Amino acid sequence: MSSQISATEHQAILTISLLAAFADGQKHARERDAIKRIADGLGQAEGVHMPTLYQDVLLKRVGLDSAVPQLASADARLLAYEMAVCVCDADGVQSTAEQAFLADLGRRLGVDGPVASGFAQQAEALAQAPIPASVPAPAAAPAAAVDNAALDKTILNAAILNGALELLPENLSTLAIIPLQMKLVYNIGQAHGYQLDSGHVKDFLATVGVGLTSQYLEQAGRKLLGGLLGKVGGGLLGGLGKQAVSSGMSFATTYALGHVAKRYYAGGRVLSAQMLKDAYAGTLQQAQGLQAQYLPAMREQARTLDTGKLLAMVRGGR
Repeated sequence: MSSQISATEHQAILTISLLAAFADGQKHARERDAIKRIADGLGQAEGVHMPTLYQDVLLKRVGLDSAVPQLASADARLLAYEMAVCVCDADGVQSTAEQAFLADLGRRLGVDGPVASGFAQQAEALAQAPIPASVPAPAAAPAAAVDNAALDKTILNAAILNGALELLPENLSTLAIIPLQMKLVYNIGQAHGYQLDSGHVKDFLATVGVGLTSQYLEQAGRKLLGGLLGKVGGGLLGGLGKQAVSSGMSFATTYALGHVAKRYYAGGRVLSAQMLKDAYAGTLQQAQGLQAQYLPAMREQARTLDTGKLLAMVRGGR
């Protein structure tokens, strides 16, 4: 896919992504607030003023009627569709309203064919893959029985892997970060003897302040505005740090989630919501300080990752 997407097309793609985020009309207030913070944080880039765009979408001043005609190239139209699919799949399930939105969008963009269908199926499989089927859990493990060094290594490896995925230009690699984070929390809970389901894990992420839809929007938005998303071919890894990694977002959020989950389950799940938020904020700051140290490892993994095997990776078969 060509990376030659104009500023006007950038704005149209982000407009469609925000429309997708609100397509079901049922976003929790904390997720809406997170999306607003992301828009404010992205600010003005590549001719796109994100805070204004967010308000325009929220107040219904813009819609598909105005956004779709701004996409002049086939690459931009396909990228817009892919981002909208990933936004709708980020929380693991598409509502009826989201399905209708995507069907309408596909028709308008002229991408509702085998390519679009194949991408949508891959995205849905990824989004729904992270939590294994329910199995009997052991009794809560005593602290002495938990291998903390092994858990620390697992958390670091997961953070490096997600940091590497953040470096890649494909939408599916961006989407895969979320289920991998959920799987990490699930495995940490299991190590301490707690049987979790996807609902519990999503609640844990939301409580510490990590939204699913908003996180995908931020990751993909930074990639898009940095000229990385959709880019293939030579020079990909030469300038990787310019945009996506400048935030250290995926490495840092994964590292912080892992260590806060470890503390939470080791302590018998007694931390209050505010204590979890405070612990996450502090650990996130620490993780951001480590990002530069582990950037070479992320770059190396990015060079060798097989994005065709993302689903196997999420399910556990690297």
